[in-house]
Amino acid sequence: MDKISPMMRHYLEVKAKYKDTILMYRLGDFYEMFFDDAVTVSRELELTLTGRDCGLEERAPMCGVPYHAVDVYVSRLLAKGYKVAICEQLSEPGKSKLVDRDVVRVITAGTVMEDT
Repeated sequence: MDKISPMMRHYLEVKAKYKDTILMYRLGDFYEMFFDDAVTVSRELELTLTGRDCGLEERAPMCGVPYHAVDVYVSRLLAKGYKVAICEQLSEPGKSKLVDRDVVRVITAGTVMEDT
């Protein structure tokens, strides 16, 4: 785990706390999913599965959705029985430090309130 990038190390730490959810991890204008979550989401939502260099021998499977459309994708995942954790950027990107991120919301079918 020594070679893993700081961003990916943080992702894995957060994911370890939310093992039973799809973790949507905010990176700029997108929410990205990695590893098993990326494979699952790409299959369930018919999104393109790509990869990202992260310091491991192989590229990490990755897929993403634009931040402005995240509600549509979350709704589709909830309808398929998944729980979703939203990990937001809590600080502005700087040149020399890791952006602070944390889960701000866990969404399940039981916590969604429909617009009326």
